[in-house]
Amino acid sequence: MLIVDAQVHIWAASTPARPWPARHAPHRPQPFSQQDLLKEMQAAGVDRAIIVPPSWEGERNDLALAAAAAHPNRFAIMGRIDPCLPESRARIAGWRTQPGMLGMRFTFHMPPFKEMLSDGSLDWLWSSAEKAGVPIMLLMHQQNSPLVDRIAVQYPKLKLVIDHMAVPPGPRGHDAFTEIDQLLKLAARPNIAVKASGIPALALDAYPYTSLHPYLRAVYDAFGAQRVFWGTDLTRLPCSYRQALTMFTEELPWLSEADKEWTMGRGVCEWLGWNVV
Repeated sequence: MLIVDAQVHIWAASTPARPWPARHAPHRPQPFSQQDLLKEMQAAGVDRAIIVPPSWEGERNDLALAAAAAHPNRFAIMGRIDPCLPESRARIAGWRTQPGMLGMRFTFHMPPFKEMLSDGSLDWLWSSAEKAGVPIMLLMHQQNSPLVDRIAVQYPKLKLVIDHMAVPPGPRGHDAFTEIDQLLKLAARPNIAVKASGIPALALDAYPYTSLHPYLRAVYDAFGAQRVFWGTDLTRLPCSYRQALTMFTEELPWLSEADKEWTMGRGVCEWLGWNVV
């Protein structure tokens, strides 16, 4: 079974030659490199990982591109782009010609992207990405689901992936899923998938985090195994990398072996167009 982590971050230190945006300077003082990630993957039994460049480094993809170039069978990228820059519009058509680049990822839980999700100013992006076959991952809140539904309906060939089961930053345990019904409604749109990523970090109980299993089951029942993608957001896990994997492969009895093949790797690769060898 191919094991593919649908979300990991790597980053470098903030230096004068490579400074982070000022608002993020206090965060993440310890770098996490491609070599660090490879070591963790080897120990946990993870075959591939999709690198999502973190917001605290700004709108840059250089480390992820270097990792994918060095290890094309291990890493691919959902990259960042600043939609506020006029020159970004011309980059969409050739976005996937960058080696290792599968699509784009936006953080719609924070300004200015939060407002842009609802005001129509990104209609050009959805249209261009649909035309170019560029999938998009969205970090957004469950209550924003109607806005995403509108986008999915208006651009039916645009593949969208909802990050972290649309849980907003902050709430944990049952409080993290008070509006999960809004997310589940999106399952009616065949061009929307969900990342079941970072789930251990949402739990108030210990491994295997059984308190959150009903919410995983609800997402699985709504979207099906082919549209639910395992991921870890490795660097904020409260457990080992291996436990984040076995939580899905050993602790969710409703997942059949065929389901696990989809959820643990094949699904995200086929959705994003990363060849399965």
